[in-house]
Amino acid sequence: MSGYHLCQVRKAVHPYYIESISTNIFTIEELCFYLQKNIYLIDETIMNERLCDWLRDELGLVRLYRKLYEQLERHESVGNFILPIFKEIGYLSHEEFKELQEQIAEIEVQPEDLRKKMKADYLVEYQMYANAIHEYYKILKNRGPGSMGVQFYASILNNMAGAYARLFLFEEAADCLWQSYGMVRSNEVYRKYLTALALYLNPEDYQEKLKELRVPEVQQKKIQETIRSLREEAHESEKANWFKEAGMQEALAEMKEIYHKSTRS
Repeated sequence: MSGYHLCQVRKAVHPYYIESISTNIFTIEELCFYLQKNIYLIDETIMNERLCDWLRDELGLVRLYRKLYEQLERHESVGNFILPIFKEIGYLSHEEFKELQEQIAEIEVQPEDLRKKMKADYLVEYQMYANAIHEYYKILKNRGPGSMGVQFYASILNNMAGAYARLFLFEEAADCLWQSYGMVRSNEVYRKYLTALALYLNPEDYQEKLKELRVPEVQQKKIQETIRSLREEAHESEKANWFKEAGMQEALAEMKEIYHKSTRS
């Protein structure tokens, strides 16, 4: 996007709610910005009659409404649906529009599981962890035999573990990591697994688990150093300083808000 864009169309009184990231938009410029930056997130929460009606009723864009409605009836591709939105206000330069067309064309020929993974990864960036986990789960549940290779699905489980951890669901995170490790014997994933165990098991059970796994003492020490380092980093981070300045109750309230935002249906 070159420079910035003045609002050329009226602002909506009632916003359009993008369910996947729990966000309201009020202008067509905001819609264009979202579409340009989040191609992988374009799904039924955007390509639907509700958006068409919103453009007509809230922004007065009757011609665009008719165009998009026709695209829906013909079950057109993502590109054919969203590109007219950019054209409506000349949001992109000629070069930017061409680049976007090429990007969409590349995405449309990608394997479906890869597109879904990118969508889930974007949801993680938006802190929509529960939505991301749901997308990762669908990939794992519906994958075809050998469609993308073991390494790909092991990475799905690894990313899924990260989303669980952001929700403080460390047992679920550990389970994902263990499954990932079972697919691809990655030392990095195994290290993460052992670290995740320490975040939900009590010390006695954790030590028992390490014995069960026959984790060498040298590796146990490395894991303990990693955990200690993580705690020190957390203590010294800006977030930790904010805890001290604003108080624990406010910090917990913010974390609770992130959790509810992510799990909101």
